[in-house]
Amino acid sequence: YFDENGLHFKTPKDYILRHNITEEGLLNVVDKFTNIKACILGDIIIDEYIDSEALGMSQEDPTIAIKPLNSRKFIGGAGIVAMHGEKLGANVNFMTVTGEDEHQELIQREFKKTKITSTLFSDRLRPTNLKSRYRARNKTLLRVSHLHQHSISLELQNKISEVIKRKISEYDLIVFSDFNYGSLPQTLVNKLTEIATKNSVPMVADSQSSSQNGDVTRFVGMDLLTPTEHEARVSLHNQDDGLVTLAEKLRVKSAAKNIMLKLAEEGVLLHQNIDRLKTGTDRIRSFNLNPADEAGAGDSMLIASALTYATSKNFWLAALVGSIAAGLQISRIGNSPLSFKELCDTIENAQEN
Repeated sequence: YFDENGLHFKTPKDYILRHNITEEGLLNVVDKFTNIKACILGDIIIDEYIDSEALGMSQEDPTIAIKPLNSRKFIGGAGIVAMHGEKLGANVNFMTVTGEDEHQELIQREFKKTKITSTLFSDRLRPTNLKSRYRARNKTLLRVSHLHQHSISLELQNKISEVIKRKISEYDLIVFSDFNYGSLPQTLVNKLTEIATKNSVPMVADSQSSSQNGDVTRFVGMDLLTPTEHEARVSLHNQDDGLVTLAEKLRVKSAAKNIMLKLAEEGVLLHQNIDRLKTGTDRIRSFNLNPADEAGAGDSMLIASALTYATSKNFWLAALVGSIAAGLQISRIGNSPLSFKELCDTIENAQEN
């Protein structure tokens, strides 16, 4: 259907029928996001966009010359995942590590505008992660990453784990939003996983690998993993198997209950451990057939599916809400937080059409 803004969405009717999903059921689950207290941990990133004028080729050497005009900075990484969660109605507690610099001050100012409870651990030896994109005529000419990828100190790890241990009884959900920049070293992940497991708190993890290396299987025992096909293949060193076999091998190695294997414009493959001898597999095609900007699709899918799972414990429902959120997110320019009203309106419009 086409919504009032002319956005082209395609509803997966067969999937909805297979899993007995109704509009009322979807809206009831989303309404309960306000009951969820979610702790989100991971690498925060400052995304800087530098609008420039392309001057042409330098006469001194074969280099493109540009003239920077203005700069805009936005919260990215795990920070935008937290902001998505807050806008969707959840009570969000966000923890991350920043440098002692002006970007830490920017993060503090931005989070003060929200209802998010943020805990920023300072590390004077690590700058706040900054990604600068030099753009001209709506095209990115160059990306520059200012970051240190070494793990945070044991002292900081212990501080984070002590806070989680003290507050774990308050949480309904733990979300690991990992960008592999050192905020979630393996020793810390193991400690937090042990604490959450002992207290029966659902855990969801996403470990992004684009220009950096990562291994999503290091998050063991998750209720939900949401890697891309590329991330799964890199983690398993497997470039040959089909998608279902790949998802099953990932599930076994990571001991995850549910796998959402993201396939970009092809949608998402869903794989679930039903019991000791049985698994279930399904697929949701991409909702949005005419994306404006793919930035933020994975972030919105991660938090929307995580909140749905924490509310309903229904994997198929969580995957559908996550897919709707991703389809809605890529219908606009920029990775801005998705609102509760936008998600509800899209669910209602999809059912009506």
